[in-house]
Amino acid sequence: MNDQIRIPCVMMRGGTSRGPFFLASDLPADPAARDALLLSVMGAGHDLEIDGIGGGNPLTSKVAIIGPPSVAGADVDYLFAQVKVRERVVDTSPNCGNMLAAVGPFAIEAGLVAASDGVTVLRIHNVNTRKLIEARVQTPGGHVTYEGDATIDGVPGTAAPIHLSFLDAAGANTGRLLPTGAAVEEIDGIAVSCLDAAIPVMMVRAADLGKTGAESPDSYRLDRVFMNRLEALRLEAGRRMGFANAADLVIPKPVLLAPAMRGGTLAVRYFMPHDCHKALAITGAVAVATACATPGTLAAAMVGAQALPIDVALEHPSGRLTVRLEPSAHRQAPLAAVQRTARRLFEGSVFARPEAAPHRYALAS
Repeated sequence: MNDQIRIPCVMMRGGTSRGPFFLASDLPADPAARDALLLSVMGAGHDLEIDGIGGGNPLTSKVAIIGPPSVAGADVDYLFAQVKVRERVVDTSPNCGNMLAAVGPFAIEAGLVAASDGVTVLRIHNVNTRKLIEARVQTPGGHVTYEGDATIDGVPGTAAPIHLSFLDAAGANTGRLLPTGAAVEEIDGIAVSCLDAAIPVMMVRAADLGKTGAESPDSYRLDRVFMNRLEALRLEAGRRMGFANAADLVIPKPVLLAPAMRGGTLAVRYFMPHDCHKALAITGAVAVATACATPGTLAAAMVGAQALPIDVALEHPSGRLTVRLEPSAHRQAPLAAVQRTARRLFEGSVFARPEAAPHRYALAS
């Protein structure tokens, strides 16, 4: 034994993201105490997160907390935490659809959900947005399998497919598909569309900010004039969407839109919000695809009228991500489905510094 705080942990890749998965019962019930431990575990506050297991990038500085369901109709609860790399901040306002891909396999192997022979279907309650997502996990013989023939752009190799269906994505954080009541509006002379489906986003045409939409992710980050302009637009969009403290949140997410260049429906660059995603967030993809089918938005104007069902192919820096949109009765937005993969990377214990919880902590019940 040593003087550090030992916490059971499983590291998993979900889609194009990676991070530790914890059982809710292994973390403090109090959010402030929980976040203090996560900051220590991930090494937040340093560009490389060198004193923790975060990877020094928003895509690898993510945490999933899994527990029994707290709402009717769900099989498991999933709380997502984005741990900022350079700041000692934990943001639980958004969902993460890539980490979501690993929730089903983790929950089954943790004994929270019984596996079926062949495919296990489970409903995940995302605590952040209070929305249900249906996951279909490959479980031949009643055991999770990670090996398969499915591929996703941004991840090397192949794996077993995991199908995710967002049953009611509209109004994930604001309660409305169009939080400002307008499909398109102007901020500082720039046309934007503010939409909330799986995650709140602010969409803007790349050309309106002097970009083609084909630039590399790093080139955006290095263009400080552009990044400052984009952040100013995001903060005002956030205010209009109801987020008075958007500067302290990772939502709304800015998205650049451009005409498709490789045979897809639309080209996108997605920001997290201060770095450009090297691929595309699942929640962001659902939001943009939904916008393509929402009359009046910038995305809809760029792609033309769309009749459901339809596959919306979104081009991103690592390739393409396709969202299937199908009619959804009595919902603000269509049902959105995507295919992802996941992999269990290691399991054991992670250690937090003792000052993260000087009096230890009471376990969640």
